[in-house]
Amino acid sequence: MPRASIPGTPALGGSRWNTFPAAGTTLTAREFFTATEPLLQGIIDDNALTSADSEVLEGQIRAALALGTRETSLPLSLGPDSASAARELGAQAETIGQELASWSTEALERLLTDPVPLPAGPLVVRSHCYGHLLTPPAADLLRGRRGGPVTMQLYNEWLHQMVLLRDALLPFTNWQGVPLLITPTGLRHTEPARDAFLTELLVRQIRHTSIVAFARNVVTGTSGPAGYGFEAGGGTALPAVLDQPPLTTPRHLLTWRPDPAVGEAATYVPEVQDYYAAPRTLVEDLPPATTASGPLTARTVTAPVADGTRTARIEVTHDGTTAHVDLGQALRGHRFTQREDPAAGEASGTADAWSALRAPGLVWTQSGDVTLDATGQDDLVVLALLGRLYPENVTLRPAGRSAARTTADGIGPSRLVTLVDPAQAH
Repeated sequence: MPRASIPGTPALGGSRWNTFPAAGTTLTAREFFTATEPLLQGIIDDNALTSADSEVLEGQIRAALALGTRETSLPLSLGPDSASAARELGAQAETIGQELASWSTEALERLLTDPVPLPAGPLVVRSHCYGHLLTPPAADLLRGRRGGPVTMQLYNEWLHQMVLLRDALLPFTNWQGVPLLITPTGLRHTEPARDAFLTELLVRQIRHTSIVAFARNVVTGTSGPAGYGFEAGGGTALPAVLDQPPLTTPRHLLTWRPDPAVGEAATYVPEVQDYYAAPRTLVEDLPPATTASGPLTARTVTAPVADGTRTARIEVTHDGTTAHVDLGQALRGHRFTQREDPAAGEASGTADAWSALRAPGLVWTQSGDVTLDATGQDDLVVLALLGRLYPENVTLRPAGRSAARTTADGIGPSRLVTLVDPAQAH
């Protein structure tokens, strides 16, 4: 992104570190990072930094964006028993934080020899403290030896913008391409939504609707009805599994899909908010399995927007007959599904996947483990099948050699085991 000021806008310098319009603008992560470089330039200029200081500041940004450090800006403790959403978001934080830290190191080295022009004079900003801890060497550099109030304020603002950037990107698998709403305060407008998002992440099992709500805020700056995804001008944010294998795709993260045809904002909501109230069909009552005379094909179909919301379905077709599965329920089923390796146990019965897809309500079982064979089927067909199964004790497993359950496994409640192609495990 060019460093030069936009024609007709005030020059950088003084109290102005950006030229973002009052109404806001849209930038990717890299573009926004570049737009914060005047703050780094102000730190270099006011503190007379040299290449010898880069190691100290690199250690500081890596410590602030990492998990488990004294200086971490995200005190998220993860372990083998952590909720899957926390593990996915924690992995995102590590990946994004490391990349932002690398960008920071490169930018510092470059700005030492190729400075950002500040025609309006030395940069001096007022940055309200957010409580980020400094490493001892960074505290000495920024507050002690050559630092002071001006340097500290500049660094505080830059560091906080980096933390806000990292957190704003957490919900998205393809975070480098997400269009973020940026205002003259950078990403500080996301602070209330971020606080609510992180509070829920840190104190309870975060809900999928809360992840979506935060993602919507960082893209649009607005809130909306609770849902499993949203549309905004220029694209759609929906769970990643829509175009990835259900067995290996994150359960809780979204993927931003650019679409110039999308205009008005809308929230995707499930047809049935409380699936406990949905009618059910026992798998034992399904028609017997039949020899398939053709493949199953699937596509998604969206309903018109009504009062800021819309629903969507997966249409599965077989021999000219179509079954419909609510997309919201399918995504809910994917989030709740357990994943096991090929030797997880042998089911006591089988059921026909096409019969399950056509069943009224949600399919469940009370008569021991039952297998539904979805090998050879398209990923979207598998997702539709997960949307037809009552989302409790459903297991997604790659087909392969199965071993009988041992006594250590216990009796346990009956399961519906959906077999998928082993290739989806890679």
